[in-house]
Amino acid sequence: MPMAEQLIKADYTVTVYNRSKDKEASLKEMGASIAETPKVLIVATDVVIVMVSDDAAIEQVFKGEEGLFSGETSGKIIINMSTVSPSISKEMAKQCKAKGNFYLDAPVSGSVKQAETGQLVIMVGGEEAAFNQVKPILEKMGKLAKLVGGSGAGNSAKLAINSLLALYAQGLAETVLFANQQGISTQDLLELINNAAIGNIFTKIKGDAIIADHYQAAFALKHIVKDLNLAKAEGISSPLAKTALNTFEAAAAKYGEEDIIAVVKQLKG
Repeated sequence: MPMAEQLIKADYTVTVYNRSKDKEASLKEMGASIAETPKVLIVATDVVIVMVSDDAAIEQVFKGEEGLFSGETSGKIIINMSTVSPSISKEMAKQCKAKGNFYLDAPVSGSVKQAETGQLVIMVGGEEAAFNQVKPILEKMGKLAKLVGGSGAGNSAKLAINSLLALYAQGLAETVLFANQQGISTQDLLELINNAAIGNIFTKIKGDAIIADHYQAAFALKHIVKDLNLAKAEGISSPLAKTALNTFEAAAAKYGEEDIIAVVKQLKG
């Protein structure tokens, strides 16, 4: 929703479709038109942006009875900004091309705050000509939009980044718990970290969440499990990646709907 809001604020003509109809209301109030199905949406627009949770949702949006592929359209550019497998992006790109359309996989790095301020980092896979055509649109939603390779490359880059995200989260959680065991307060530790070379936006935001005992999901823990499993399927097998997957899978049963940094509660036991 905040990504769509950026486009409306930039005076693009925006039409939206959401599987949860109640979520469309605020965008309609801002001036967006509403499409009843993805099939209607692609007819009404030149560029379609998709943001859903997983490969299964992509199958539904693209190939469902009223999906993007259910009508006869050509010359459209479909930008899939979901974090999904490189393989499904390659499949969708091939099917788009067969219909005379273009497909870009363009997942984002950043969370709600970055989406609300147009500061996302967008990594793109696909044809350069299509990317250049929609780059101005992407730059309304992000501070960086970069083509990193052919179809699926954007998804591969995102899986690499989210693998590092998992290591950051588990590392921060373990560091806090170790310091606490030595009698060092979380507040004092985070002040030291955030003033040192190892401090970053992640340690500041998630450190504040730990201090406040606030774990409402900005990025749900269950989604990092999905992403680590996607990375595993693509061949990541390093010791840290294996450990992170084991840790977050164990945490997901109890804390899956909470924020990724809720892993600290799992590790605390």
